[in-house]
Formats: sequence, structure tokens, C-alpha cells
Amino acid sequence: MKRICDVLLSLLLLCFLSIPMILIALIVILTSRGPALYWSDRVGLNNILFSMPKFRTMRLDTPEMATHLMSDPDLYLTSFGSFLRKFSLDELPQLWSILKGDMSFIGPRPALYNQDDLVDLRTKRGIHRLVPGVTGWAQVNGRDDIPIPLKVEYDEYYMNNKSIILDLKIVWMTAVNVLRKRGIKH
Repeated sequence: MKRICDVLLSLLLLCFLSIPMILIALIVILTSRGPALYWSDRVGLNNILFSMPKFRTMRLDTPEMATHLMSDPDLYLTSFGSFLRKFSLDELPQLWSILKGDMSFIGPRPALYNQDDLVDLRTKRGIHRLVPGVTGWAQVNGRDDIPIPLKVEYDEYYMNNKSIILDLKIVWMTAVNVLRKRGIKH
């Protein structure tokens, strides 16, 4: 049932948001050197790697690491990248990953391929058996502001309490957090 909802909703949103997404892509291309999309290698279901698209918010010479591990990530942000991140618009291309089945709307946020500590903790707790999501329980409870062990605890809570009600609560909390720009550092 969840997969059917993911496919139908992602198709609907891709149709509805196609013009704004094209405009965002054009602005990214016109305001910085490089492509509109950045394909990030992420850890998916059963720890299998997949490529996740995002609108590019960082310069081409940015080190490949989690933003929170950089000494000053703002040095690498493009002029338009900060705006995209504040409103989570850089995440819109992930509708493609949902349509493909690499992601769901709700689930643990997919780890970067080199976040071994996060992947190991999730694997030990069985969280790797969940399809990763655009947003999830850990995202709405701190996003960039929480340490990895706490993030894994939130992911485990989601795994053990999955329900339509919890998913709807996460969708609501995501909308509120995006509008308030809560939990976004860069």
C-alpha cells in the first residue's frame, strides 16, 4: 500500500511541480558553474548504493562529505544554494528516486556512501531493511542538529512504530519545519 501511494503521489507531484522544477534548474545553471543536478551516492534498502538526485547547492570543488562535518560549509554554497536549502527545494528531484523505488516519502534519511558510522549503527539495529525516505522521524526531530546515535534511535523508533498515523504526523511536522526553517544550518 505504501509503495502504491509513493508512486501515485510522486507522479502527481512531478506533474504539478515540473514547471517550477525546470525554473529552479535554469536558475541553478545561470547562477553557478556546473549542472543543475547533483547525483549523490547514498545507502539504500539493505545497504545497497543508489544515486540520489538533488538540485546542486554547492560549488563543484566541494569536498564529498556530510555538510555537518565541514569546517565552514557556507564557503561552498552557491548564491542560489542557500535559498534552495532553506526551503528544502533542493530535495524536489528526489521524486524521481521515489518513483524508481529507491526511496519513499517517509523513512530514514539515506546515508552518504561514506557515513560508515551511521550505516554500521543502522545495520546493527536492522534499520537497513527500511526503504530510505525524503523525510523521516529523525529529520523532523532535529535534522542536522542531532548526533548520529540519537538519529539512529529516532530511526529505530520509526521502524518499530510504523503506521499511517505516524507517517501523516511526519508529513505535518516536515511542512511546519520547512516553513519555519527549523533544523537547517546551511
